[in-house]
Amino acid sequence: MLREDEIRADRLRAGQLAAMEHDIAWLEARVTSFVEVPCPACGADARVETFHKRPHAYHTCSKCSTVYVSPRPTDALLGEFYAQSENYAYWNAHFFPASEERRRAHIFAPRAERVRALAERYLGAKQGQRLGALVEVGAGFGTFGECVRALDVFERVVVLEPTPDLAATCRARGLEVIEAPVEVADLGGLQADVLASFEVIEHLYDPAAFLARCVQWVRPGGILLLTCPSASGFDVAVLREASDTVDHEHINYFTPASLTRLVESHGFTVLETLTPGQLDVELVRKKVLAGAFAFGSSGAEQALERLVMDPAAGDALQRLLAEHGGSSHLWLVARRVGPPTPRLAEV
Repeated sequence: MLREDEIRADRLRAGQLAAMEHDIAWLEARVTSFVEVPCPACGADARVETFHKRPHAYHTCSKCSTVYVSPRPTDALLGEFYAQSENYAYWNAHFFPASEERRRAHIFAPRAERVRALAERYLGAKQGQRLGALVEVGAGFGTFGECVRALDVFERVVVLEPTPDLAATCRARGLEVIEAPVEVADLGGLQADVLASFEVIEHLYDPAAFLARCVQWVRPGGILLLTCPSASGFDVAVLREASDTVDHEHINYFTPASLTRLVESHGFTVLETLTPGQLDVELVRKKVLAGAFAFGSSGAEQALERLVMDPAAGDALQRLLAEHGGSSHLWLVARRVGPPTPRLAEV
């Protein structure tokens, strides 16, 4: 079972928290320019104020249960924010290098293998044949791009990364990089067999506009793969504002049902959703031990606390959550509407 310290070393936390505080203060200084928005999943205005966490107010959509930030930074302001982010620079300089091999082994190599399995299942990719292109939106440190390129399933692996430091890191790995935000990126007419976006959609001012771009970048019959935090997953649902998953960068928290609705309104058919997360229970346990969260006194909450605080029982609970859609780590796989037109090349 993966442990949090393997990918976010506790010894580096102080520096990261200082960088994050800088970024939060940057946003707080600009809250007067934030704008109100309806639910990013279904467009409804009816909502219930759910909690606050600097610098945002979080609401739950009364129609589809998506949790979202409103008012929120505009597209332009978010672009400025990520360009100056000290937190992203810190991750690039410290967290990612310190944990890369563990991330590669526990996260990115398995992620690349999962993408290969999805290509086999839904696009008919076979041993000795390659698909045309995989495009990754939001490549970060570039490790997934390296892992999927090494599998030799795609003729091209193209990554979009708007943050300058991270884009430079991706180029240093020899990846084909487009350094631009999704909203203005130009793929030069390239249409992907697989378009993958890991932990991006929760950051976006307008997820619907993002999906409108995605449908242009995926060939008919091609696959869209999204991952993001789930509002209905264990970590977020139990801890709420105490969860580290709830932070100043994440302004959209979909559920499997609400993300399905949004994706299918933009030219895709959802093939499956899954929640293969490994950290929910540990994250809750650590918050309890740190005194940052306490279960209630009801019999049900006390029974849940006993499961969470017992490492062996907690591991079993985590497996149950992952297998039954209960983790806060959500995957969605969708096909672009249209006849499949595989472009398989012999090698």
